[in-house]
Amino acid sequence: MAVYLIYLAPLVLLWIAILSVSRRREKLSVARKAEAQAAGLIEPASLHPRISQFDCIGCGACVSACPEGDILGMVRGKVELLEPTHCIGHGACAAACPVGAIELVFGTERRGVDIPDVGADFQTNVPGIYIAGELGGMGLIRNAIEQGRQAMEQIAKRRNDRKGPPLDVVVIGAGPAGLSASLGAMKAGLAFVTLEQDSLGGTVAHFPRGKLVMTAPAELPIVGKVNLRETSKEALMTFWEGVVADTGLTVRHGAQVTAIEPEGAGFRVITPDEVYHTAAVLLTIGRRGTPRKLGVPGEDQSKVVYRLIDAEQYRGMHVLVVGGGDSAIEAACSIADEAGTEVILSYRGEAFSRCKPKNRDRAERLAQAGRLRLAFSSTVQEIGETDVLLDHKGTPERVRNDIVIVCAGGILPTAFLQQAGVRTETKYGTA
Repeated sequence: MAVYLIYLAPLVLLWIAILSVSRRREKLSVARKAEAQAAGLIEPASLHPRISQFDCIGCGACVSACPEGDILGMVRGKVELLEPTHCIGHGACAAACPVGAIELVFGTERRGVDIPDVGADFQTNVPGIYIAGELGGMGLIRNAIEQGRQAMEQIAKRRNDRKGPPLDVVVIGAGPAGLSASLGAMKAGLAFVTLEQDSLGGTVAHFPRGKLVMTAPAELPIVGKVNLRETSKEALMTFWEGVVADTGLTVRHGAQVTAIEPEGAGFRVITPDEVYHTAAVLLTIGRRGTPRKLGVPGEDQSKVVYRLIDAEQYRGMHVLVVGGGDSAIEAACSIADEAGTEVILSYRGEAFSRCKPKNRDRAERLAQAGRLRLAFSSTVQEIGETDVLLDHKGTPERVRNDIVIVCAGGILPTAFLQQAGVRTETKYGTA
């Protein structure tokens, strides 16, 4: 009997240790889920996992596989989505599940997500108009690169006979998908132009300085295999700029496409400065579309911007940040940390509702320290050259101002797609 106890005792101790660790992890998971629910962060932005509680065996393989950290967690022996809004649709969780209990879907039963009608060849219901990357629901950099390359391969197969429009394809957007597609067009010898309404790199270009960008190996036409695992925004932007310089790719910046119209065997792609005649169009634009504006007098001044690039450039200035989401709070807090700045965060709500708890806490700490003024229940009425007029709880207030940063989200390009004839489907938790 004593011999059995010698062998049994370590196993019992090991089981107790494993149980203790499991309970601590579950406690943390429950706490993270409660924080997300309290902050209103319960609706995924786009592609995300749907977990079958019936099929889940609680092995935790998906939790370990997720590259974004604390998105998934164990609750009562089953996996749950703890922080839905932080999920980027990587898909590693579904691939890691040994029993197929995870399906990647768009939207939820309460919140639908508009997804363009795109076929396996990336072509929409309008023959000749293709979509790749974030607009089609694939925001992950590696997936966007792959889709851009594959979409251009499909377009190259239907190359016109040169009796049609002068261009084979117009690529709209110069993010990861657009750059990959443009290189694919160069490699295939297609006649093309690449149009970008903003700057090279798409969404990545507007991440805060130093923010890590998770990516993975991908195949870039002409360049070859790109082995990027975890890198900074600056390093990735330097890489993109180097690719453009080395390949001789031309990107026409500041070219906002206002309409795509059918024309004979192809299309007219219209910008304020030029009209392009093409056999095909590849849309690689983001889902945020055009930044949402305030619609107030003075907003057309150069001192009004719609995203934070580098907080340091506003050192010593009087800054007004407008918005109540994570991007607005992060921008205001980053600028408030710079020496000599006076920052006001204007939000129309009475309190923050849809933001990460750590961002809310950071803003409140800075406010208590006198580094940041939180102007709840306020709206911008007018933007002057050296000041801004606020309506603060029904009372007009004019404050000194050097720069206005509007973080009010973006206008989805749904109307733009509809004008081009592209159908969209609202997904409510379906693939």
